Amino acid sequence: MKVVILAGGFGTRISEESHLKPKPMIEIGGKPIMWHIMKEYSHFGFNEFIICAGYKQHMIKEWFADYFLHNSDITFDFTQGRNDMIIHNQNIEPWKVTVVDTGLNTMTGGRVKRVKPYVEGETFMLTYGDGVSDVDIGKLVEFHKASGKVCTITSVVFEQLKGVLDITDTDDICSFREKDDLDGARINGGYMVLEPVIFDYLVDDASVFEKEPMQRLAADGQLKAFRHDGFWQCMDTKREMEKLEQLLQQGKAPWKTWED
Repeated sequence: MKVVILAGGFGTRISEESHLKPKPMIEIGGKPIMWHIMKEYSHFGFNEFIICAGYKQHMIKEWFADYFLHNSDITFDFTQGRNDMIIHNQNIEPWKVTVVDTGLNTMTGGRVKRVKPYVEGETFMLTYGDGVSDVDIGKLVEFHKASGKVCTITSVVFEQLKGVLDITDTDDICSFREKDDLDGARINGGYMVLEPVIFDYLVDDASVFEKEPMQRLAADGQLKAFRHDGFWQCMDTKREMEKLEQLLQQGKAPWKTWED
């Protein structure tokens, strides 16, 4: 089963970093966050990826083209009057990666529609290139197959960032307490599984996957939620990037399931 990763947006909310590179290429622990996501899927045996690129898409292509340079010891030998490159201690993944330029201003649904030729006729997975999780992808796929629905979304609890107020109808505050991770509402955490009929719900480049297509799927009874109560974290802001980096440095990165 192929894994489609949305990696084409501008990443404006983390512009301190994204003005230099696409958000999925922003590094945590010395590796792009997209690499961490791909390692998650690979841990469960899913090794074929389709990257929906757009903004600064050449940087994604160049990173994979130079994968050996990024991840192996290299000797450059000029002694024979030519540039010979010897690769030592190869650290390579069992991946097949297709990077598709899905346009600069294309919306999420439009990006998925543009990769139709690469996944047509197959059930496939879809996720965002800026969020990591310890979701059991094997169980997610089993859940989707058993549901018989067009689309399964992993639902996660989004942490409440501020103090919690209990307010009466007369605007009196009857209690106040600090936030708790369980205070947040369930949201779309990505890590989706889709049937090929999903392309019937996508119109053109202006399609926002999370709006009209999702609404139609829900109205048709074709949308299922896979509840995940474990770790999930997006990287929309510099604060969130620093949080992920800190977890890595402390050796407390729950998404690194490949090291379990």
